[in-house]
Amino acid sequence: MANTVITIARGYGSGGRTIGRMIADKMNISFYDRNLLYLASDKSGVGLEYFLKHDEAPAKQGFFERLSNLSTKNVPPESGRFKSHMDVFKYQSDIIRELAKKSDCVIIGRCANHTLSGSGCKLVRVFIWAPHSKCVETVMKKFSVTEAEADKTIRDIDKHRSEYYKYYTGNDWEDIRNYDLCVNTAEYDDEGAANLICRVASVF
Repeated sequence: MANTVITIARGYGSGGRTIGRMIADKMNISFYDRNLLYLASDKSGVGLEYFLKHDEAPAKQGFFERLSNLSTKNVPPESGRFKSHMDVFKYQSDIIRELAKKSDCVIIGRCANHTLSGSGCKLVRVFIWAPHSKCVETVMKKFSVTEAEADKTIRDIDKHRSEYYKYYTGNDWEDIRNYDLCVNTAEYDDEGAANLICRVASVF
């Protein structure tokens, strides 16, 4: 039987990571977020710092360099040519595919919804968001920062996530056609959002 994999893309301040963890706990399945980077580092033999540096960060390559990278296999870690954005992304994607084959799980961000397309798993692609004002309020409360600081942080991080997604998938991060379910956390508390997603996953 195919494994159930819930991928969660999330706007900053929407509570996506917290909800993802709650889903994994409720369903008693694995949860992957930044620990993906540690797994990718172990698999590739490349220092963790390279994966942390490129994690959901927009790449700075030209179109033809990107096209060339997309058409090649993983560069071996021992190669002097390793450590580009694309090399890091490829190893991370390999880990995501392996985890999806291994067991049911929740995966946060990192283009997992795109990476696992056509993988044969029971894929539930979720986008968690909230109106900007709600995200600002959440970030102000959580980190004890000013409204201006929260506003800038949210805009910067969401911009990076959007550019990252566009670069590696060619699609728009906020396009609802990339997801099976979009949840507005201004309308649900974390528990309610997690329960909703669990119910949807149970009928996929």
